[in-house]
Amino acid sequence: MDFEFEEFDSPEDIFIAMSTMAPPMKNILPINSYKGYVFSIIPLTPASGNSYLMIYVKGKLDGKLLEFDMNLKKFKNVESAERSDKIYFVVLTPKSNTIADAAIRILEKKST
Repeated sequence: MDFEFEEFDSPEDIFIAMSTMAPPMKNILPINSYKGYVFSIIPLTPASGNSYLMIYVKGKLDGKLLEFDMNLKKFKNVESAERSDKIYFVVLTPKSNTIADAAIRILEKKST
């Protein structure tokens, strides 16, 4: 597997990036909080699945559903996705994630 990395300063910056990449009319997107990173892994070659872009920031997110206001660059925990003018992120906290583990290993080798 090949990985490309794009580091951000805050989770809000990742939310902005993901919001601009989302298909029109899709306002609920997944985000991972795993092993000290908040990230999304995006396949760059969907057909073969061999090349990925990991957009990330070091940190942790709590909550299951976050409402993000792109204009204010703020998010908050919510119980349900009710507003069509907001983007929502479902925080996934897997017990294990082999693709993320491989990416994190490569990322941490590069930073040492």
